[in-house]
Amino acid sequence: MLPLALPGAVARTFDTPEFRGVTFYEVRAKSLVNRVPGTSRVPFEWTINPYRGCSHACVYCLTGDTAILMADGTTRPLAGLAVGDEIVGTVRDGRLRRYVTTKVLAHWSTLKPAHRVTLADGTTLIASGDHRFLSDRGWKHVTGARHGRSRRPHLTTANRLTGLGRLPERPVEDEDYRRGYLCGFVNGDGHVGPVAAAALRRARAYAAACGGLHAMATGDRDHREFAGASVRDASVVLEWPEAPARRWRQGFVAGLFDAAGGLVDGLPRFHSVDKVVVDWLVECLAVLGFACVTDDVGMGGVRVLGGTRERVRFGLLFAPATPTGTAIGDLVRGDESLRVTAIEPLGVEVPMFDITTGTGDFIANGVVSHNCFARRTHTYLDLDAGHDFDSQIVVKVNAGEVLRRELSSKSWPGAHLAMGTNVDCYQRAEGRYRLMRDILAALRDHANPFSILTKGTLIARDLDLLKQAAEVTSVSVSMSIGFLDEALWRSVEPGTPSPRRRLDVVRRFTDEGFRVGVLMAPILPGLTDTQESIDATVAELAAAGAASIVPITLHLRPGAREWYQGWLAREHPQLVPRYRELYGDGFYAGREYQREVSARVRMASRRHGLQSGDTGTTRMPSTGSPEGFGVPEGAARSKRVKPGGPDVEQLSLL
Repeated sequence: MLPLALPGAVARTFDTPEFRGVTFYEVRAKSLVNRVPGTSRVPFEWTINPYRGCSHACVYCLTGDTAILMADGTTRPLAGLAVGDEIVGTVRDGRLRRYVTTKVLAHWSTLKPAHRVTLADGTTLIASGDHRFLSDRGWKHVTGARHGRSRRPHLTTANRLTGLGRLPERPVEDEDYRRGYLCGFVNGDGHVGPVAAAALRRARAYAAACGGLHAMATGDRDHREFAGASVRDASVVLEWPEAPARRWRQGFVAGLFDAAGGLVDGLPRFHSVDKVVVDWLVECLAVLGFACVTDDVGMGGVRVLGGTRERVRFGLLFAPATPTGTAIGDLVRGDESLRVTAIEPLGVEVPMFDITTGTGDFIANGVVSHNCFARRTHTYLDLDAGHDFDSQIVVKVNAGEVLRRELSSKSWPGAHLAMGTNVDCYQRAEGRYRLMRDILAALRDHANPFSILTKGTLIARDLDLLKQAAEVTSVSVSMSIGFLDEALWRSVEPGTPSPRRRLDVVRRFTDEGFRVGVLMAPILPGLTDTQESIDATVAELAAAGAASIVPITLHLRPGAREWYQGWLAREHPQLVPRYRELYGDGFYAGREYQREVSARVRMASRRHGLQSGDTGTTRMPSTGSPEGFGVPEGAARSKRVKPGGPDVEQLSLL
């Protein structure tokens, strides 16, 4: 099965060192220009991405029968999900998390070596070793090591997971369940409030199926009286069983809730005045694992105790027709029942599935589970070149053809197009597929303004086309160079061109008359943020002819955060406390620290005659005269543009 639901894609692998272990999915795209959602904070409206990037470490994670919590409070097997389905995810709320509704954005499967994770409450999860769950100590892989190249945060029996805990299966609506439901529905009729039409229809359908009762009224009218063909027939359906089956108990609680129940303060409550009914209810709830309290008969009936977990479990286990509420909006918690008790390799490969969601996670078998992120979660550190992930790259082989068609459309406004803001358009795959040459030619022929941000030195191959485009429109070229330390580069950015090679590109483009902006990113706290390190980097950038610099400190979004934390603990453990102080549970270093870094870069830039934007500055390049970047139309090309000039207009790769 092709990932990301790509019908008609051609899968290719290349047995060369740079692409070993990488799968390319060649597709014929229907469109190339993407509009950025209006809620996005990025400073551009339109982008081009000829490649859809690869995933982070947790590709293909869980078995297909894993129960996924849906937004409506029900569950569905992971294998049965589809793109567009609404499920439950989580978002950060200060130092805590809350459950929210999110959507499935992608869904696919493969074979993976299986591991079984067992929790104290009996929950079992069959997952790949790369998959991650949210524990009381952050995101943890299923397997890992404490030393060596495989070292990474991983689960142990000292960890507790977070979530709702084991999710019960919805009851099968067999004869026992139907008889229990009718017994609860009829005996609980106190006319304490209106009954939902769905509950009435269910009760009447069950009565007809059981054969011993029939409704005294039809339609959705709130009439809850039933009659039997004979006393014996009615008794068979409504009598209290001597040894009630589990499904009878489930049906009884559901029927009683539909007839005389509802949510009070977010938990189920039954307004029954019959002591016999109350006794049966209390017994059924206790047998099925729910604590409750009995109010004075005639005053309040029975209240189920607990919180979000009990509310969700109640709806799943009993499945009444009346809505019982969901987890949406509530805080995510965990307790001792979710402690990991065992992690076992099963020694076999099994079919596994993974999804991408809007929040980056989902609820699997009742616990918070990390999903597979698209490349946007790790392009900032170029983690696609790391050694701990499976690479899958979607290649839009007809990108140039599609772009020409879209630029020729009468509805296209000729707006600025940003490239490299999500996936590096000059990543290694471009060396084989050469999509950018057709894209640049189309932009040149339509005189459409555009910008490119890259770490790839392959952009020098297309200098001729960029020069031609710059004669007719605004062309912005930016290179990302965070530091010059070769040893550090090999450790943290092993799959990118070396900083020295990127400096050579800046120098070459400057010699051709381009005003090249440099995104000085990422600046790594404790490693490349000292005044000496920053000054040395800025001096080299100035010597190469950079027009301006925008510094950005390390940004730890989910996916990148776990990878970097593992790398830091392995390579520079003495810095771990410093990072905890700077980042806490957030994505960004503190504002004061960012201001300090910005000031250091600004002072170094002034010393070397360069402009410097504030940390993280992101402003749209002008669509008029290419004042900040590019080659002014009709201008003679000088061999080196004098440093200084207007402030850079910079796109950021975040």
